[in-house]
Amino acid sequence: MKKIVYSLFTIAALVACSEATVEKYHINGSSSVSLLDGSKLYLKVLSDTSMAVFDSCEVVHGSFAFNGSFDTTKVAHLFMDNQSLMPVVIEQGTINICIDRASQKVSGTPLNDLLYDYLDKHMQIVNRSSELSHREAQMFLEGYDEETIYRMLSAEAAQLPAQKDSLETHFIIENIANALGPYAFQMLAEDIMTLYGYPTMTPQIEQILMNAPESFKNDSYVKAYCKAAEEVEAKMKGDNVE
Repeated sequence: MKKIVYSLFTIAALVACSEATVEKYHINGSSSVSLLDGSKLYLKVLSDTSMAVFDSCEVVHGSFAFNGSFDTTKVAHLFMDNQSLMPVVIEQGTINICIDRASQKVSGTPLNDLLYDYLDKHMQIVNRSSELSHREAQMFLEGYDEETIYRMLSAEAAQLPAQKDSLETHFIIENIANALGPYAFQMLAEDIMTLYGYPTMTPQIEQILMNAPESFKNDSYVKAYCKAAEEVEAKMKGDNVE
């Protein structure tokens, strides 16, 4: 009898420990975009090379909600049909999503707050770059010669790429041990592939990887990108790649 009681106690303890590792997320969403009303929304996560549905819900009168459990903090994307709307960190706590015609924002939990602060700063730099292009065109229409335009705008234009690189690098390194590091790396890698047309090990990527822990280097996306970049480099050097 004692053995049976002990066995039951052991099983109960193991179940309790297992349940303790499962955490809950609650997402409350609101939208002023009428197009979303009645639509089905999906939370999707990257699985190998494709996006897999993690959760779904319907928008009713401008409101929607997701509730569930998870075992690992991860960055998901909110989708309407096949259109990606915004990233959302699946983490413990109550997550708030606000969607209107001017902006989309996620808040309420630590990593979501960090991510959207970063995205806001990143967008500010991108917008400043666009504003420079607009100012250049405007100055040309106003009769300024090319030398004057270059002199007035070149210094600011030269600072923006360095500011962008610094923001990206520091954010990834500061969050290298959580879900935001690999996600921001993926954003950076996609920008690099858009710029060059193929994956490559830029000095910025090398700086990030220099002191990165193995857990970061073994992230599925990071590992795949680095492997592809090394294969491209080897082919360019004329080496044989298996």
